[in-house]
Amino acid sequence: MRFLGKIDLMVRLLILAILLASVLPATGGARDIAQWVSNAAIFVLFFLNGLRLPRREVIRGIGNWRFLLPLVMWCFGAMALAGKGLELGLAGAMPPMVALGFLYLGVLPSTVQSATAYSSLAGGNVASSVVAAALTNILGVFVCTPLFVALGGGGAADMGLEGLAKVFGMLILPFAIGQGLQTRMSGWVAGHRNLVTWMDRLSIAIAVYVAFSGAVEQGLWVRVGAGEWAVLLAAVCAMLVFAFAGSWLVAGAIGLDRGDRIAFLFAGAQKSVAMGAPLAAVLFPPAVAGMVLLPLLAYHLLQLVVSAPLAARLASHDRSSPGSAD
Repeated sequence: MRFLGKIDLMVRLLILAILLASVLPATGGARDIAQWVSNAAIFVLFFLNGLRLPRREVIRGIGNWRFLLPLVMWCFGAMALAGKGLELGLAGAMPPMVALGFLYLGVLPSTVQSATAYSSLAGGNVASSVVAAALTNILGVFVCTPLFVALGGGGAADMGLEGLAKVFGMLILPFAIGQGLQTRMSGWVAGHRNLVTWMDRLSIAIAVYVAFSGAVEQGLWVRVGAGEWAVLLAAVCAMLVFAFAGSWLVAGAIGLDRGDRIAFLFAGAQKSVAMGAPLAAVLFPPAVAGMVLLPLLAYHLLQLVVSAPLAARLASHDRSSPGSAD
């Protein structure tokens, strides 16, 4: 239940950030200050990610290639292509930057905490879930941007030398520093879990607030009409169905046992706003970032709505049929 409390906190902060940006967006000089604060928060966020992602668990579990290799191919292959397909299919039905957001959604890694939490609640293999979340997020730091550009997102992202320097300086460098200091600072992190949790969540909320402020200033709520919102939500639901059903079927097709199959399901279907919001703030100007983030934010909220009853159903199935492997 403690995991669910953390998830609920993140949802509340995301909604608050969107509402605040809608009624009181950061503009002019205030936006420059907010952008600086956001950049500093993103640096801290990825430093904390480097400190917390369990390097030993990754090294120990990386030999389970039968589980990890298909998962990586699913997360950064099938899901990325599904996002690209939705981007192409939605061209003309909504603003181009919102359609581009589906490609961006597709290339992101899995969540860390919620995928592990729901896997645990559903009776899945928690060790596999932790390793999967850690590995996909470590890969995501290095893979998301080039994959996004390779699949056609380069026209919207500033990926010249300045863009590459921003990605390195704000994402890869603090992550590497955190990994390097993991042994020395693990005690501090363990002793300040509440502080670290709030710093983590606030960093993401600040990035969302700055991105949405720029989008609101550019007329987000006018440019995206009611019909386009309906199309957006329908497309997000289609992506959710593909993600959850596909993850479950692929895990079954490769012969994973039920515990690993559940871990594969949640790691393969969930997408990380903790990676997506800060990365968007690095890659795009605020007016663009807010539009690109719309599919991710809708997906993130809906994946939590879907995951809770799904985990309960899987857990109930395990209790009624403990020997089942379907």
